[in-house]
Amino acid sequence: MNRMLAGAALAALLLASPAFAQVERREIGNQILENVPVAAPSIRAGLNRYQNVRAAAFQDWAADGGMLITTRFANTNQLHSVAAPGADRSQLTFYDEPVSGVHALPGGGVLFAKDTGGDEWFQLFVRDADGHETQLTETGTRNGSPAWSKDGSVLVWARSTKGSGDADILMRDTAAPGGARVILKGEGAISPEAVSPDGKTVLLGRYYSIGESKRWLLDIASGKLIPLGVSKTKVSYAGGAFTPDGKSVLLLSDEGGDFMRLTQIDLATGARTIVSGADRPWDIEDFALSHDGRVLAYVVNEDGFSKLVVQDVRTKRALPQPALPAGVVGGLAFSADGEKLGFSLSTPTASSDAWSWGVTDGQLQRWTASELGGLDAKALATPELVRFTSFDKRSIPAFIYKPRLAAGQKAPVIIDIHGGPEGQSRPTFSPIHQHFVGELGAAVIVTNVRGSSGYGKTYLNLDNAEKREDSVKDIGALLDWIKTQPDLDPSRVVVYGQSYGGYMSLAVMTHYSDRLAGGVERYGISNFASFLTNTEAYRRDLRRAEYGDERDPKMQKVFEVISPMNSVAKISKPMLVMQGWNDPRVPRSESDQVVAKLREQGVETWYVQFKDEGHGFLKKSNNDRRREVETQFLQKVLAIPPQ
Repeated sequence: MNRMLAGAALAALLLASPAFAQVERREIGNQILENVPVAAPSIRAGLNRYQNVRAAAFQDWAADGGMLITTRFANTNQLHSVAAPGADRSQLTFYDEPVSGVHALPGGGVLFAKDTGGDEWFQLFVRDADGHETQLTETGTRNGSPAWSKDGSVLVWARSTKGSGDADILMRDTAAPGGARVILKGEGAISPEAVSPDGKTVLLGRYYSIGESKRWLLDIASGKLIPLGVSKTKVSYAGGAFTPDGKSVLLLSDEGGDFMRLTQIDLATGARTIVSGADRPWDIEDFALSHDGRVLAYVVNEDGFSKLVVQDVRTKRALPQPALPAGVVGGLAFSADGEKLGFSLSTPTASSDAWSWGVTDGQLQRWTASELGGLDAKALATPELVRFTSFDKRSIPAFIYKPRLAAGQKAPVIIDIHGGPEGQSRPTFSPIHQHFVGELGAAVIVTNVRGSSGYGKTYLNLDNAEKREDSVKDIGALLDWIKTQPDLDPSRVVVYGQSYGGYMSLAVMTHYSDRLAGGVERYGISNFASFLTNTEAYRRDLRRAEYGDERDPKMQKVFEVISPMNSVAKISKPMLVMQGWNDPRVPRSESDQVVAKLREQGVETWYVQFKDEGHGFLKKSNNDRRREVETQFLQKVLAIPPQ
């Protein structure tokens, strides 16, 4: 070896050695970047069109017959009103923090929620017809799940306090100190689902896990709780609404089957009737009942795509159905007169927008047309639904976005794993997926490994507790499948995920680092024991139900095996880690400890932190930085030439 090459080799060895590891740190406002090179201006220029895409989400019908939506015109999503289809969006709230959970209240006024820096300690606000905003809740508490009576005289919600896993049920009462009083000292994750038409009864739900929840009726005057839908087996319920006569309740239930079905429970007899879903091997995931009880609408999740069904309640006859493009529908609500159904719709090539369907006239109307930031919708990638076979012969679904390739060319691959773990990747519009395909020339595979929702509770439970790493093996099977595809490059694959998907990214890197070019993880679990100890108290028991109890010696041994922190030495390829400082779910300590361990092992590790974000990055300025860094990292590890 000549002297120059020997010197270069020694320098490379010293730089890779933990003893010589250096951290280059830059702070830009609330953003901290460690070991991240300064980006070329061309990177942000290439991202601009994708980052300037807007979206609008239908929230509710306004008192004047218009729509209430959330959309972003500056840094965060705020409340807007739209008077008619295609009309201008009129901004109603002007906060630095995003606004969510918007509801129109009877008699005028709008209820909405807002936290601080992504900490998820939500406060509820009421905006009256004159634009005056009043905070309804006590600062320092966590509030959500509001419900109200038909005339608006009763308004209830759930409140949690620091250090407690229990929630109380509060009711607005102007005669009480602070304007609210506790009507039930709750236990666990309990929350209102609906208030009876006469305002005397609250339908309550308690969430234990994705596979178990319960329902009760709370008599407001006496405080008496009456169990509803009692079963000898574990049942998962979702949502709930009283019928207009107050004699029964509609809700989603998986009792007696593998999928969620729309069920009606008679309050006098307890009799259950399956309204819809008995003949469908898919979940019903959302529903709405018109105020007069005449029309029912519900959404079926068919292999990730939404099917919207509208039917007459009395005859159960299907009414004229909207012909929607293939995508995902959510946020159903009928107008006060029952003539229009409002909803949000997102497709792979169109950002989320607010729509309505005329129940009587059969007219489909698009109320908002969100800008694509200058992108050509016709040039965007449409995902293909594929399935691959895993280690136990089980079929695993995934959506794949592919770039346009020259003959004989192979695309690098980005495997994107959703969070949850009880989540599901859906064919919605994703600016970052489109950017990876259109600008980096990469194929994106969005997986729904075992444990994902949307495929029945049997599939959902396949990764519980000690079976956790079976889902990691699914990614191993996907790597095998990639090798069989003539247009995919198995030597250039990156794993990418957030939250639970961040854990999966770390875990996949510990098992298959030799088959990967690198990994990207955002606010992922690095050690299950420390995660369960440090996550917020109101979530801890809920997560134990999914992952296992870290206090159980048997699970302690399992966690020692499956926690990525204990296998970091197996990671040999570069990693990008991102974290919000205010994350109540996966605290910053999870990222700090894995970054320190990776660097100790000499692994190239980029670390990006946002002081004003929580679990997910909701401010445009931070997302701009996040995607700029992701682009830099992916270009480097996938050997993609800069544009």
